[in-house]
Amino acid sequence: MRRLLGICLLLMACSTGRDATRRAPLWPEGAPGALGTAKGDKPELYYYLPPKDKATGVAIVVAPGGSYAHTGGLHFEAFPTARWLVAQGITAIVLRYRVSNDDYHHRDFLADGKQAIRTVRAQAAELGVDPQRIGMIGYSAGGHLAAFVGTACPPSGDPEHSDLLQRVSCRPDFIVMVYPVVTLDDRWAHQRSKQSMLGKEVPPPIGLEDRLSLEKQVTPTTPPAFIVHSRRDRKVDVHNSELFDAAMQAQGRPVELHLYDDGGHGVGLAQRPGMPGMKQWPSQMQAWLRAIHVLP
Repeated sequence: MRRLLGICLLLMACSTGRDATRRAPLWPEGAPGALGTAKGDKPELYYYLPPKDKATGVAIVVAPGGSYAHTGGLHFEAFPTARWLVAQGITAIVLRYRVSNDDYHHRDFLADGKQAIRTVRAQAAELGVDPQRIGMIGYSAGGHLAAFVGTACPPSGDPEHSDLLQRVSCRPDFIVMVYPVVTLDDRWAHQRSKQSMLGKEVPPPIGLEDRLSLEKQVTPTTPPAFIVHSRRDRKVDVHNSELFDAAMQAQGRPVELHLYDDGGHGVGLAQRPGMPGMKQWPSQMQAWLRAIHVLP
């Protein structure tokens, strides 16, 4: 009985982020536009730090999925990914961002994503990471957030801003998108994520859907991207990934797209039985990070 209780407590810690090295508010002085003081109004960062003798100097912010309506993907996507990254010597920082179930929308999602990258970059020396080797990985709606931050942020911060943190670049050095939401085009859009982004703006302002369709936002400065998707995905159409891949190629940006005939949506690291193809994506990502000279 004691052994069973111990296992249950360990699983609970692993699924809630209680095994993180530390956790901290994303906005210590309160998030901009916060609607209250409940948990959902106060996004957080969960830090997972590798042993110093194993650290590679790379850091990755991990954004879970949940249709931008919730962050249920924390438990089966973000926290397991953080532990896997740490085992590879990569510092992992899980982002719990604001969501539409708490009446937040696209501006708030983007603000939280940007702030996460700025914060980690500003803490680079403390964390023992290279400020030019900080990336972002996101699942489903979190994949949209990773690409949203990657396409919205310029290569440098605002040197004239009164807030010192705003002088730090929010552009990730690379992005990893796992079965991502990309487009708001109704032919391929994930409707729940689209509703979360647009909120109650019906009809949405002219041009907003295009600004949130990230295949239309890729530029010559968009960071390198690694994209993962299953052709069997029944929630987010695989064409979302194909659109982003095509946009990156059109701009001459480094991109690697991996499509699999097994797996599906919401499978995280895809290490469950029955996914011999998709289970390879974490090791393929590692190889890609070496190829673009992020990992040694």
